[in-house]
Amino acid sequence: MFEVIVLALALSMDAFAVSIGLGAKNTCRVPTLAFKSALYFGVFQALMPLIGYLGGKGVIGWVESYAPWIACLLLMLIGGKMIYESMSEGIEEDIAAITHQVMLLLAIATSIDAMAAGFSLTLLDVNPLVACAIIGFVTFVFSGAGVYVGSRSGTWLEDKAELFGGIVLVLIGIKILLD
Repeated sequence: MFEVIVLALALSMDAFAVSIGLGAKNTCRVPTLAFKSALYFGVFQALMPLIGYLGGKGVIGWVESYAPWIACLLLMLIGGKMIYESMSEGIEEDIAAITHQVMLLLAIATSIDAMAAGFSLTLLDVNPLVACAIIGFVTFVFSGAGVYVGSRSGTWLEDKAELFGGIVLVLIGIKILLD
């Protein structure tokens, strides 16, 4: 279960970073934006790993002997992408109005990585529904908090959160390979 909590923290950092950016650029009606951010990101971060898990279960018989290598590679790629993105501008820079369509696109964009990470759940001895609920809850909390952090402090923490999440995902990938 410890791995699931660490995975949830790492996966939530992408949504946390975007939420900080949203809060920094939209300082009016912060409670509404925080709830909207938490809800969209939390739901999608819970659903996408479940899709990845189900897909992983479908192919695990074919790739079982390579599964730790595949999970490691996926987590390292996702982590590397997050590290790279932490050094570039966020996508929320160009957003003028936070509509439901914008939030839907941001939620999908930040949770695609979680679908790939869901494959790693096939290698852990955990209930996938509980794991996805934990991932969704942690992301819900971090996304809501991210809007408040951004509205108070600006974007200085945004790239650091994404960098931290990327490093943790790389380390989880290495741990899966070494187990």
